Amino acid sequence: MHPALSVIFLTTLIGVGQGLFLALYTGQVYSLANLLPAQESIGFYAIGSLLALLLLGAGLFASFFHLGHPERAWRAIAKWKTSWLSREVIVLPAFMLMVALYGVIHYFGWTESWFVIQETLPVDASLVAGLLASLLAFALFISTAMIYAGVKFLQEWHSPLTVANYTLLGIASGFMLAAAFSAYSGVDLVAFFGTWAVIFTLAALLTRGASLLRNAGLKHKITTQTAIGVRHSHIEQKAQGFIGGSFNTREFFHGATPTTMKTVRALFLLLLFPLPVLLIAAAYFTASATLPLLAFAVQYLGLLLERWYFFAEATHPQNLYYRSMA
Repeated sequence: MHPALSVIFLTTLIGVGQGLFLALYTGQVYSLANLLPAQESIGFYAIGSLLALLLLGAGLFASFFHLGHPERAWRAIAKWKTSWLSREVIVLPAFMLMVALYGVIHYFGWTESWFVIQETLPVDASLVAGLLASLLAFALFISTAMIYAGVKFLQEWHSPLTVANYTLLGIASGFMLAAAFSAYSGVDLVAFFGTWAVIFTLAALLTRGASLLRNAGLKHKITTQTAIGVRHSHIEQKAQGFIGGSFNTREFFHGATPTTMKTVRALFLLLLFPLPVLLIAAAYFTASATLPLLAFAVQYLGLLLERWYFFAEATHPQNLYYRSMA
């Protein structure tokens, strides 16, 4: 498939935004349960929520560049019963609304406790709003991933690993950004967010590595033989059928060489997994305020390359007809 930059930025930016919010809410729950020192509400949770909203908004804005008629985007919600894309279009603004509400509650200090669970966890408006937003975050991860995992004829995508990868990579990058945000804000939660970022990054390495191994051994159900109904063991296409390109060749095939594919794969495996882990570990031992920022920047660059590879790796069956140029 041809990797569209708008979709790459959409999926990565909203993933980071979702992960960042989940990190903030996790930090708040730990603080309320007295497992972490309490943080100043306005200066951390409210601004962190705004940062998550900016990422989500940027991802939503990027998606419009992939639409032929952006003014008709609202019609995407019509098929919510059967389309994961429609569900994503519904869940994303709902999630953004709840994140905004969560941030507003903290900004205005509407955090008086309603009641206490088992004399340990005080429940207030922000905790309830955060819980609803967290549920929507996971619903959004599933909806976004299932847009691709639900396409049965693209075997590289049609796997539960796609859902696991989208979820874990989004959470890992979000927690890494939370560590960077903590370092920038001078909040003593860099070790907490950084530790969870490493855990989720390593978990994502396992699932992404599993998907790479799975896809490397795939035997495609659709072949040139099945496409044209000829069972001969050796069939080779000599010409595309016309001398110029077309929508099919631009939209469904990336045109990158095998060397480029291998290089991108090696780069994203390096930038997305071991390098940010080493940087955040170095930040822990050196108490550096800049290394967490660098760790996130490196990981997000790796995430962009990973998402490009994710789309480019998928082989659309129509490429059987447009495999070579005359």
